[in-house]
Amino acid sequence: MKFADLGLTDELLRAVEAAGYDEPTPIQAQAIPQIQMMKDLIAVAQTGTGKTASFVLPMIDVLHHGRRRARMPRSLILEPTRELAAQVAENFEKYGVNHDLKMALLIGGVQMGDQVKALDEGVDVLIATPGRLMDLFQRGKILLTGCELLVIDEADRMLDMGFIPDIEFICEKLPAQRQTLLFSATMPGPIKKLADRFLSNPKYIEVARPATANINIAQHKVAVSARGKREALRRLLRSDDVRTAIVFANRKTTVRELNKALRASGFSSGEIHGDMDQSSRIAELDRFKNGEINILVASDVAARGLDVKGVSHVFNYDTPWHPDDYIHRIGRTGRAGAKGRAFTFVTPEDAEAIANVEKLTGLTIPSFSLDDAAAPDAETADDAPAAKRREDSETPEPREARSRSGQRRAPRADPRSDDAPREDRPRREPRRPRPQTQPEAEPQAREDGPIADPAPPEEPTPPGEWNGPVPGFLKVSAL
Repeated sequence: MKFADLGLTDELLRAVEAAGYDEPTPIQAQAIPQIQMMKDLIAVAQTGTGKTASFVLPMIDVLHHGRRRARMPRSLILEPTRELAAQVAENFEKYGVNHDLKMALLIGGVQMGDQVKALDEGVDVLIATPGRLMDLFQRGKILLTGCELLVIDEADRMLDMGFIPDIEFICEKLPAQRQTLLFSATMPGPIKKLADRFLSNPKYIEVARPATANINIAQHKVAVSARGKREALRRLLRSDDVRTAIVFANRKTTVRELNKALRASGFSSGEIHGDMDQSSRIAELDRFKNGEINILVASDVAARGLDVKGVSHVFNYDTPWHPDDYIHRIGRTGRAGAKGRAFTFVTPEDAEAIANVEKLTGLTIPSFSLDDAAAPDAETADDAPAAKRREDSETPEPREARSRSGQRRAPRADPRSDDAPREDRPRREPRRPRPQTQPEAEPQAREDGPIADPAPPEEPTPPGEWNGPVPGFLKVSAL
């Protein structure tokens, strides 16, 4: 089947051809005709199957005829994250290049002024995250009574992020006579209840079994210790023909620390997480898309909505806490028919989490042995604590002190020995004064501590005096 067989306008077909596409994906082939017929739709499709274009293309055709009104958007697309909203906006700009349609993007982290100005001029397509839309609605800056078409994208992610009450509020403010499209990778109970309440006799489309991972992605799990994750990651990054990769971690602090460690090891990496403002996140994503960096360390804020061509690998540095997140994380690779690889690091503490992932996907993820990966370079092989390096070494490193300059010091002498510094020696009974031929030189101080006094010349021990180490039972204290 070709896009021309779907009944799209010539202007839209030219835009699709200019974008480099000729044949629709299964979700596009099934969804586009239903949307053109103004049917409500529930579409269950795994990430990376082209579902964004499956509603963007027919919406452009449907909205081509109509009139804009100030503060009253003609259609509304709800997205769970800023990144996904920006991606949908890019799709509208790309495919709507031959149409006179105006679009507005309402997301947090940016100034409201330009967004309000765009609404005042009238928009055909409003793409928004629930939080910013609710804010502007409560301020009286937007009216939803003229909305003819509603898209709820990534509905299961909306559920995870706690947006369902906001979506219910927004749906209640929209006209009863409208077309509603709901897209989700999985269909949990609360999403089904939402669909039953707000969709009218919807057409149900399922292009893959819910929570099934993309068959184009080769999945592996790697058994590691918590302290061995960084070395394992470095090995795989150097040995597995990694062109571009996204590394996912569960915590923002882990993202920052891991990115710093990768850069110190010579990798070209960047980071994106929820503590970054929107402009910084966009800038980092642009660096990744433009090839300035080829490794992006991310928290789950980027697990959905990132559409970067050519991502060859996904690494789950932490096994995801929620099994649904596994599907969305690895879905950043193997997109649009391309092949990809996904590695998940599994510590003994992750046994339950990885079991939940395998139960959800219905797959037993094959194990991958790090023996098959090349060892990292010696100078960057390990940034684990020194104690760990000593444990892994065949011959333990002697516990020798080092100066601040990094030079080895001599082993510390026994305080009972005459080779020890004077202040470390135990006090002895004073000797009888002896004549001195030359005055003793005053010892010099060093930045890293006192130096040991030169050992006194050997002299014969007078009869009846003890000149050896002080026995412990005498309990003589050392100063």
